[in-house]
Amino acid sequence: MSLHDHEKILRMKHSLEKRIVTLADGTFLPSIGQGTWYMGENPQSKNKEIKALQLGIELGMKLIDTAEMYGNGDSERLVGEVIKGRRDKVFLVSKVYPHHSGLDLIESACENSLKRLGTDHLDLYLLHWRGRAPLAETIEGMEKLRKDGKIARWGVSNFDTEDMIELWNTPNGKKCVTNQVLYHLGSRGIDYDLLPWHHEHNTPIMAYSPLAQGGSLRRQLLSDPTIIEIAEKYNMQPLQIALAWTIRSNNVIAIPKAVKEEHVLANAQAATIQLTIEDLNRLDEVFPKPTRKTPLDII
Repeated sequence: MSLHDHEKILRMKHSLEKRIVTLADGTFLPSIGQGTWYMGENPQSKNKEIKALQLGIELGMKLIDTAEMYGNGDSERLVGEVIKGRRDKVFLVSKVYPHHSGLDLIESACENSLKRLGTDHLDLYLLHWRGRAPLAETIEGMEKLRKDGKIARWGVSNFDTEDMIELWNTPNGKKCVTNQVLYHLGSRGIDYDLLPWHHEHNTPIMAYSPLAQGGSLRRQLLSDPTIIEIAEKYNMQPLQIALAWTIRSNNVIAIPKAVKEEHVLANAQAATIQLTIEDLNRLDEVFPKPTRKTPLDII
């Protein structure tokens, strides 16, 4: 690594240290973490994926998100290899299937995730989406796991505003620290009421697929003249502008997935971009805020 590259990495780390999100319990997290959906499923990509995630940790993107669903546990096994010898440097997140979230199964589901990950605790455990198990039962299970030291905190995923209100009005529901949902410049439905609700209740959003799966979900993120012009202004790529937009507040943690090291570097570099009000207004014109309630986007 050249001196120039080393200085560049230090700048990225410094930027990520400044762009933080604070959980309700006072925990500070970088506004950009790392997703692992589809990772661990192809043995030929394994070493490349491990190196990419470890580079992300080195750059300061210490939050790694996985789930028992991803590759039927293969993603957790891969992450287990990534964090070996680095566990104290990582904020580890996994998710439980809805059909494992009842009191009879949640503890064994968590223990199986811990075994695959090679750790004795999760920093955060999420309910992947709502299922048939009553919220009160899932909360009770989460609280037991927390008291037993198997998880440090818990949250939810794919909850819309009404779901969050119901959760908040359920005993111990206010102990939920985050809600992981789809959110990117081309999918802004949560800006209408869910994101404001989270701001009001001091509960950060975790944004999955913040790059619309590399722009594949919204080609406009790559080709729109406005986003290209703003990218050129900062000497960046269009997707880096999209990622900078997602973390523009202090209440969203983005978890893009990157398999190539150059993409990991690009994601970290997005934290150095400070979009101006003019930039944001121009992006609002091309990717307008929602004017009415829309169903929660899920992929």
